[in-house]
Amino acid sequence: MPTGSHWTANSSKIITWLLEQPGKEEKRKTMAKVNRARSTSPPDGGWGWMIVAGCFLVTICTRAVTRCISIFFVEFQTYFTQDYAQTAWIHSIVDCVTMLCAPLGSVVSNHLSCQVGIMLGGLLASTGLILSSFATSLKHLYLTLGVLTGLGFALCYSPAIAMVGKYFSRRKALAYGIAMSGSGIGTFILAPVVQLLIEQFSWRGALLILGGFVLNLCVCGALMRPITLKEDHTTPEQNHVCRTQKEDFKRVSPYSSLTKEWAQTCLCCCLQQEYSFLLMSDFVVLAISVLFMAYGCSPLFVYLVPYALSVGVSHQQAAFLMSILGVIDIIGNITFGWLTDRRCLKNYQYVCYLFAVGMDGLCYLCLPMLQSLPLLVPFSCTFGYFDGAYVTLIPVVTTEIVGTTSLSSALGVVYFLHAVPYLVSPPIAGWLVDTTGSYTAAFLLCGFSMIFSSVLLGFGRLVKRMRKTQLQFIAKESDPKLQLWTNGSVAYSVERELDQKHAEPVATAMPGYSLT
Repeated sequence: MPTGSHWTANSSKIITWLLEQPGKEEKRKTMAKVNRARSTSPPDGGWGWMIVAGCFLVTICTRAVTRCISIFFVEFQTYFTQDYAQTAWIHSIVDCVTMLCAPLGSVVSNHLSCQVGIMLGGLLASTGLILSSFATSLKHLYLTLGVLTGLGFALCYSPAIAMVGKYFSRRKALAYGIAMSGSGIGTFILAPVVQLLIEQFSWRGALLILGGFVLNLCVCGALMRPITLKEDHTTPEQNHVCRTQKEDFKRVSPYSSLTKEWAQTCLCCCLQQEYSFLLMSDFVVLAISVLFMAYGCSPLFVYLVPYALSVGVSHQQAAFLMSILGVIDIIGNITFGWLTDRRCLKNYQYVCYLFAVGMDGLCYLCLPMLQSLPLLVPFSCTFGYFDGAYVTLIPVVTTEIVGTTSLSSALGVVYFLHAVPYLVSPPIAGWLVDTTGSYTAAFLLCGFSMIFSSVLLGFGRLVKRMRKTQLQFIAKESDPKLQLWTNGSVAYSVERELDQKHAEPVATAMPGYSLT
């Protein structure tokens, strides 16, 4: 039982806390003013190019290294004497965990910092690769190379991409094109290097060296200098209030249930604010379309070589097709980003994304008719170019929908949605090949999936514009003095009084109408 002196001490602490609040309120206001003073517009250059360089290296150390893990496939299979299915799970797990844990990377970077998140991810990924070099079974590799390394990559990937969006506005697509090209360039360079390392030092030595190489993610994290933009100056203020109040309650009674409830409420409010975009209809449509797009894009990288071999192409020529696909993918990253940043296409980046995804779908539909090397080379060029194109524009389209403030969290969700299609689409395609005896059904399903993704996004944008036009027409018909403006998904009409004494605008909501 608490004694009377205990209650007296607690009461005095509570009174002291209440007396301190006015002074703390002034501090909060001062902090808010400082944050607003420091806020700025995206510089579109300067240190932003160092951010692009850091993101470029992050994509090399994450996505390119993930692709190079497939080079160890034969070594793992031979050493552990396991079948294809058991060995293939290593690559699937690391890819799936990277995408599944992408929202975790966003949460860490938002609540700590992008620098801390990427450095922590680099340490985890490097630890996973180094421990993998001592593996004694495939289950050991599932845990170290699959889960631990994948988790480290997840903490690095989406925060680094989001930082590019904070530093660039006018040249955003070009910046993303350069940053995302690290995946293709890294694969092109690392693949022969990893093969050479395996020949010289065995697979254990190669994994150990890759673990040291991935530690460069810590250097990339150090480059991610934080920046506060004008549009998100309210978020630091709200977070500061939340943190300060939480500390105050802990000081009053660290073990009370009230403190725990307050901490939980504060955390829930912060997460609700970060992920409020999940309720936006535009983002819901984007999320559904990403599921179909991710399902369609993955199987080609698994089955292009087997398909080429099945139509009579030699092993060297089939490998040459994959090399073409990788190199053209890099060209698509950079050139399509540069093109869509031009003045003539700047306002049509959303349409360019739909076009690129749709073109890859059409390439899939044509693939079953291409049964010779001279026909498969143009296919690899076309598919590779538009694959690089839409990958560059995914962050751009996401920014257009949710804004820069929520970009890190939104990208985490978008890449999270890639995980399940990446995991299930190759086995489904393989089942179709086994069942039908040909690749036609598998390729057609992937093609229609990507086309549906493009059509769905286009239809959603068309419906939104039709509603907006309808609302503008209704506003003008009801009163020509009314000006229509939008905020989020609700339409308002703003009437400006002609009398100078009543010049302040009056906003009235128009019930029953929504833009989304």
